[in-house]
Amino acid sequence: MDKKLIIAIDGYSSCGKSTFAKSIAKKLNYLYIDSGAMYRAITLYCIRKGLIDNQKVNKKGIISELDNISLDFVYNSQKNIYETFLNSENVEEKIRDTDVTSLVSSVSQIAEVRERMVELQRFIGKSKGIVMDGRDIGTVVFPNADIKIFMTASVDIRAKRRYNEITGKGLKIDFEEVKKSIISRDIADENRDISPLRRADEAIVLDNSKMSVEEQMIWITGILEKEKNGC
Repeated sequence: MDKKLIIAIDGYSSCGKSTFAKSIAKKLNYLYIDSGAMYRAITLYCIRKGLIDNQKVNKKGIISELDNISLDFVYNSQKNIYETFLNSENVEEKIRDTDVTSLVSSVSQIAEVRERMVELQRFIGKSKGIVMDGRDIGTVVFPNADIKIFMTASVDIRAKRRYNEITGKGLKIDFEEVKKSIISRDIADENRDISPLRRADEAIVLDNSKMSVEEQMIWITGILEKEKNGC
């Protein structure tokens, strides 16, 4: 495909958005932008600066530091992945720490943080040729994206996927607890004041409850062909 596209993928948690987005980016040789990693990187920055202490977030302090934060994604050919860079430092592994995970939600709810992230995301995507997943990509970040996809799956399927992911790491957790967490996350995402989860009017719905990654790639190939042919 000669025309460079912006492909926006939104949807519920544990739908496999990142796996799908990465697969599309690899297929098209596009840049994959992990919006979640960007919020994690900002959270890591705030922790290092002492702007989060014992779960208390220094909102004013964080806002004052936003202009000092730069983010980028660099392809690692050995690992075949894009890695997150915070102010030129590779922080891909550090942003996955449990401390960051437990605090990222509080940081991402700050309006000024989200505004800064949208600014950075648009800057990274200005040359097109990108695939980005999140919860407000097609509605807020790239409202004029060439292709918008809204991913969903049944709660039980998503809970099972998340459960398998956790237990696959050797950790023990109750399935009903995972399911309850998924439902709570859905409610929070749909009802937050800033950039709530919404399906963009032009978004194509992909319910992958019973689809493998391979089947999803066959599905997106059809979408790409239609875009290529101007259908």
